Amino acid sequence: MASELASMFPKLGSLGTSDHGSVVSINLFVALLCACIVIGHLLEENRWINESITALIIGLGVGVVILLISGGKSSHLLVFSEDLFFIYLLPPIIFNAGFQVKKKQFFVNFITIMLFGAIGTLISCAIISLGAIKFFKKLDIGFLDIGDYLAIGAIFAATDSVCTLQVLHQDETPLLYSLVFGEGVVNDATSVVLFNAIQNFDLSSVNPSIALHFIGNFLYLFLASTLLGAATGLLSAYIIKKLYFGRHSTDREVALMMLMAYLSYMLAELFYLSGILTVFFCGIVMSHYTWHNVTESSRVTTRYAFATLSFLAETFLFLYVGMDALDIEKWKFVSDRYAERGPGLSVAVSSILMGLILLGRAAFVFPLSFLSNLMKKSSEEKITFRQQVIIWWAGLMRGAVSMALAYNKFTRLGHTQLQDNAIMITSTITIVLFSTVVFGLMTKPLISLLLPPQRQLSTVSSDANSPKSLTAPLLGSQEGSEVDLNGQELPHPPSLRMLLSAPTHKVHRYWRKFDDSFMRPVFGGRGFTPVAPGSPTEQEP
Repeated sequence: MASELASMFPKLGSLGTSDHGSVVSINLFVALLCACIVIGHLLEENRWINESITALIIGLGVGVVILLISGGKSSHLLVFSEDLFFIYLLPPIIFNAGFQVKKKQFFVNFITIMLFGAIGTLISCAIISLGAIKFFKKLDIGFLDIGDYLAIGAIFAATDSVCTLQVLHQDETPLLYSLVFGEGVVNDATSVVLFNAIQNFDLSSVNPSIALHFIGNFLYLFLASTLLGAATGLLSAYIIKKLYFGRHSTDREVALMMLMAYLSYMLAELFYLSGILTVFFCGIVMSHYTWHNVTESSRVTTRYAFATLSFLAETFLFLYVGMDALDIEKWKFVSDRYAERGPGLSVAVSSILMGLILLGRAAFVFPLSFLSNLMKKSSEEKITFRQQVIIWWAGLMRGAVSMALAYNKFTRLGHTQLQDNAIMITSTITIVLFSTVVFGLMTKPLISLLLPPQRQLSTVSSDANSPKSLTAPLLGSQEGSEVDLNGQELPHPPSLRMLLSAPTHKVHRYWRKFDDSFMRPVFGGRGFTPVAPGSPTEQEP
């Protein structure tokens, strides 16, 4: 027995030695994440430099150090994989967005958000793709087919409004915050759905039938993904309401909510749907039903656990992008392939793409804002020109989704295989760095200039149905809905006139009746009172 144990220890030691490099890399990366959190905390009062920019700058600095230590061979600790991004990092970010969203503002402005996030993304993708076809062929950067150009459009149509959202305040500018936040989530989902649809279609010969089939597939992905997310959220609410795990262990409640949320995302990927849309609407439904069915301690735990996971995932992504910007492999490929034209070609490609992003963004923000204003009767609900400029600016920054899609299209397992594709990766990295740092730093002064702070209270100070509060229906609090002014119900105008003049309020009224009569008795939610002691204490209104 002693000899057998003695023979085992060397094997264990050799195994540890072989993995020592990975352990060192992980240790360094975790230490860098801690540094990002500490420095971000120290810069909390300085809203010019947010945590995204901090992580990027730290990543760049560390990349330079690693590049010097490795003798110019590598600049990052971990090899980026789109699977790592789409399977492990993106789900908590998008789910938390749905779980914490202020649903009153989101659903009241749902039509405008869908116009910007879905239709606007398609317009931006079309303009970027057409511009790339026109200019890249003149630059002769290599062989790119129609599928590559459309993929480029989808890659650079994906926005990242984190910098703007960190400056905007929900209570001071609820309309603007809702539009920027809602459009960002729908835009990410639309870009990924569009990218996957392009990848799955044979675009060598485009004709009207293929175009119709493409549009039909796109709409199917959108609707099916949304319904799957809602169904998974309702299933979790029903299970927890019926079994009420909290009477024995709140750990089971929290674990079940996390696993069901992740299951919704993986089910979407299993059925080739949009995991982003699925997990986002799963988060919305969970916050409306499931979250109210668990114990008070489970509510606090899930609220902060989901926010923490999302924060870590975002910091991880920006830190890695900063380090990967100096990846010598990609820049050598570009240098070798276009040696006779020098670095000017990379600058030209990045500048063209940046210009197309600016143009594509403006091409839908201002026209769609005008169209949205035509549908609104109240001047307070209309989007002013200054707000339109901020919305346009908020969508100019590119981030993790663009990086992940570019890696998915132009690399294999994080490594560039073809020299012609390397310039697209380096251009993507350049645009992400430039737009995040430069536009991000200018966001604060721009908003201060266009929207100077006013000493007035917002008409909507909170959304009670999000996990940040303990009351309210799916479409928001009672304020501005069917109960108004001293608790007296406003007169009901004829249905058709009400639907035309205030469609969201009319839909809201019908939803409230349906929710109170059919949904909450089955799936729980606000007002659910479990029989076990120590359960949630809120009562029916």
